[in-house]
Amino acid sequence: MQTDPYALFLPAARTTSVVFSSPHSGRDYPWAFLRQTVLDERAVRSSEDAFVDQLFADAPQMGAPLLAARMPRAYVDLNRAAEELDPAVIEGVSAVGHNPRVSSGLGVIPRVVANGRVIYRGKLPRAEAEARLDGYWRPYHACLQRLLDEANAAFGEAILIDCHSMPHEAIESVSGGGKATPHVVLGDRFGASAEPDVVDRIEVAFRNAGLRVGRNTPFAGAHITQRYGRPSRGQHAIQVEIDRALYMDEAEIRPSRDYRAFKSVLSSVIAEIAEIGRGLEMPLAAE
Repeated sequence: MQTDPYALFLPAARTTSVVFSSPHSGRDYPWAFLRQTVLDERAVRSSEDAFVDQLFADAPQMGAPLLAARMPRAYVDLNRAAEELDPAVIEGVSAVGHNPRVSSGLGVIPRVVANGRVIYRGKLPRAEAEARLDGYWRPYHACLQRLLDEANAAFGEAILIDCHSMPHEAIESVSGGGKATPHVVLGDRFGASAEPDVVDRIEVAFRNAGLRVGRNTPFAGAHITQRYGRPSRGQHAIQVEIDRALYMDEAEIRPSRDYRAFKSVLSSVIAEIAEIGRGLEMPLAAE
């Protein structure tokens, strides 16, 4: 039986143009996939944005929908274009130009997990890759587009918060000179995916909660911000990367003793971000 392609959590009424999406928090690992991989369970989960969907679970209480992946990133990466197929892991695929994500093994059907660890012994049939795209990638993006279209229709704009987590070592490695590392990195593709005023207000929301905020380094946004960020049309997409050390034991992939306190802090941030998308238009009732 196929796992549902996503989980959608809707508010009783949509009172904000903000939409939250968590494309890398999926943790329904198919048995067939676990039999294919050469990795153990902990290793294969290393690229998962564990618990991010749970951290943002209060979004519907604030009048905003939350869309969350069910399938893991190691199985199909929803933050890649459907065309980013890796010839090194999928049979019958030809290399087209140079794509650094695909070359590094991080295409839409990943070849590796964190730290470059290879997932499979050999290649996958092209039909299997297409089945993953048809079963999970395309339904997720169709739902996300619908949520944004509904926000635009109801409020005259849409603000997509693309929710992720980052390994602590990734942010440590780019902070030199004894500077304090940011707790959160906002990615707007250096201004291409959202209006500066919207990003400024989101940054203030995190800063008001006592969190240090960086922008675009080392994560500026990937396929989702590129695809959906259309600020000239009133559609903004901002990637949010949260330091995993704030709420989880990265080695064990489990919540830390700080998890509940941090989730409470993040709830106030979610409320403030939702406020950015309030308008005078009539709220959109849930289906």
